[in-house]
Amino acid sequence: MDLNVITYLACICFIFVIGRIFIVPLRKILKLIINSIFGGFIIYVMNLIGANFGFHIGLNIVNSIIIGLLGLPGAVCLIIVKLLIG
Repeated sequence: MDLNVITYLACICFIFVIGRIFIVPLRKILKLIINSIFGGFIIYVMNLIGANFGFHIGLNIVNSIIIGLLGLPGAVCLIIVKLLIG
């Protein structure tokens, strides 16, 4: 009987450790996805405002991820690159 209890406790500890190992990367991936969606929304709004001035930034996954990772500085960086390149 004691061996079964020890086995169950070992399995519970093993599941807990494995769960902790996989939860941290999943949180980071989920945060990246949410920030990328937010970045796409920011690009969309910039294009709506920039349409009055003839300014357009392509709405694609790379630009969304740049803004998603870097936030507002990423948006400013994309605007500067767009102005420099033409």
